[in-house]
Amino acid sequence: MVAKKSVSKAIGGMELYLKKIFGLMTGAVGVTALTTFIMAFTGAWTALIHNGGLSATYYIIAFGGLGLSLWAQFRAFSMKPSTAKILLFLYSILMGIVITPLVLASDLASILMALVLAAVMFACMATFGYKTVKDLSFLGIFLFMGMIGLLLVGIISIFTGPFGAMFNQIVCLIGVLVFALFAAYDMQTLKNAYYAIGNGEQKDQLAVLGALHMYISFVALFEYILGLLNSRD
Repeated sequence: MVAKKSVSKAIGGMELYLKKIFGLMTGAVGVTALTTFIMAFTGAWTALIHNGGLSATYYIIAFGGLGLSLWAQFRAFSMKPSTAKILLFLYSILMGIVITPLVLASDLASILMALVLAAVMFACMATFGYKTVKDLSFLGIFLFMGMIGLLLVGIISIFTGPFGAMFNQIVCLIGVLVFALFAAYDMQTLKNAYYAIGNGEQKDQLAVLGALHMYISFVALFEYILGLLNSRD
């Protein structure tokens, strides 16, 4: 009887933990969408464009957001969950600004299709990561290398200009693959970490960190899918 109660409590705790993760992630995605809409509606997006290309302001915001996300991940277990939540939503605002040029360069049908495809792919991969009994930890180093490679390609494009359509399609396909696998990898990692971490505050901190990881994967999936759709036009 005691064992059954312990199992039931663990399951209930896991459900609450996952609700926190995906609740925060959904809220962050909503803030990003709202920020992009406000940028487009008010015309504030013009500050991101200079002489037909992206302005210095855009790159400051983009790299500032990257720095914020890395710092928040390194400090995740040394700050209060409430502070971590504020940083998550601040990051989601910055991302909403960063993706504005991509969204404005796309038609509504492509945006909606990319959103649906990203949501379905993300949900399937996250579910797989949660349910599979196969250890996905071996993917960690490969996914990290893939992410660094994508980041380097993005930095190089700043100085060399946009690549050809075929190259852009390959990069977008790799991006979709990397972040789809990240969704499964992070989901399994978060599930295992829940049972490894003891006290409640650490679980709350982990939930915010998990929301940040899952948010990054979802938004990146959306960006790369939308980029792939645009490159075929």
